[in-house]
Amino acid sequence: MDTELVKKVRAAAAAMWSVLVIGVVWVTVAYFIWLAFMHTRPPWMLALAGGTGFDWGDYQLMAIAFFGLIKLGLFALVGAAVWLTLFARRLERDR
Repeated sequence: MDTELVKKVRAAAAAMWSVLVIGVVWVTVAYFIWLAFMHTRPPWMLALAGGTGFDWGDYQLMAIAFFGLIKLGLFALVGAAVWLTLFARRLERDR
């Protein structure tokens, strides 16, 4: 195989793993910040949502949906990163 293609695929795999590390760190920090807000339950957060008809259960539901969707996206990126890594290894082996 072409050595340029192997280099590009390896670089793409390395970039994908870097994006995953940054994404996991970001989600973890955001989750701990969310836990701090849920522990203190500041009244200004309810005021940001309009104040009426919106309670802490709604905030929890939104957080579960948000973090769930972000984790699904990260899981898809893990699949792509593993595939790129294995593809780069196969290209190098067949070279």
